[in-house]
Amino acid sequence: MFQSYNTFTFDQGIFGFFYKILRPIEWLMTYVMVWCHKALTFIGFKEGPGVAWALSVVLLVIIVRLLILPLFVKQMKSMQRMQAIQPKLLKIQNKYKGKTDPASREAMSRETMKLYKDNNANPASSCLPALIQSPVFATMFYVLSAVPFIARGTHEPLGAFTKDVAYEFEQTTYFGLRISDNLVTAQGAGKIVIVVFIALMCLAMFYSQFHNIRKNTPRASMEGQQYTMQKMMAYIFPVMYIFSGIAFPFAVLIYWLTNNLWTLGQTLFQVYHMPTPGSPAAEEKIERDHKRENARRARKGLPSVEEEELSKLKALEEVARTSKKTSHQREQPKRKKRKN
Repeated sequence: MFQSYNTFTFDQGIFGFFYKILRPIEWLMTYVMVWCHKALTFIGFKEGPGVAWALSVVLLVIIVRLLILPLFVKQMKSMQRMQAIQPKLLKIQNKYKGKTDPASREAMSRETMKLYKDNNANPASSCLPALIQSPVFATMFYVLSAVPFIARGTHEPLGAFTKDVAYEFEQTTYFGLRISDNLVTAQGAGKIVIVVFIALMCLAMFYSQFHNIRKNTPRASMEGQQYTMQKMMAYIFPVMYIFSGIAFPFAVLIYWLTNNLWTLGQTLFQVYHMPTPGSPAAEEKIERDHKRENARRARKGLPSVEEEELSKLKALEEVARTSKKTSHQREQPKRKKRKN
């Protein structure tokens, strides 16, 4: 969706209605970016057009992701529980497969809800961080797309983005192109830079999804239609975003690439440190923890886990052998003493 030189189409029709609802977030976002820019210039970055404006976009991503970090932790735990109960959920679905009568459908729904409740799992909780990020991303797209129009005076000032601030922001160059350029308006090597950013953005998205599916899915769930759909989405979504990235201003690409890299980092951390039970990543973590524990014991001069288990086993065998020997030994009768 491309803007004409003097007409900002996002203020018209359904888009205009949608972005009016998001106006408070748009205002807040402009102030956050301006405050970040002032903080960066305070610590030594060049004031005015320069890298500080590009870094303010990066800081905006970090601030947003830190704010929703508690929700991510909740989402991560919920997804782990959801993935762990997938085999049981599949059994319920197979149990009522082909049964379309109301009683069977009600029973299936009742058993599914009980499974969720017993395991403290909520399918909707995994969507919450995405639902929060979506308005933020849409707002970012609107604000950065409006910057050239504010700078030219064809759009009213927006929050902290006055005409002068917008002009200063628009004149910022990063990797040889203006921060407000997209693939259409960029010139020469700037087009290559945008293509590289789109490619990195999509690769980060793809690998985070692919790595999570490949390593963090329980082996019992690595089959069936749902698993196939997950793998397909890991390939389809990045391709879809290639076409979207063509129309985005370079500042939005900076925002999006930073966001996807953050997501990738979170995914790698989650899969390594908090894997789903029964997944390949969980098996690798058990092996890592085992080696780490043996190394710790070796440093302190303690027996290894295997040696300790063998020692316990021998002790149990010795107790069993002693008990068996005692139980088979006949107690000799004692003669009672007579009273004189």
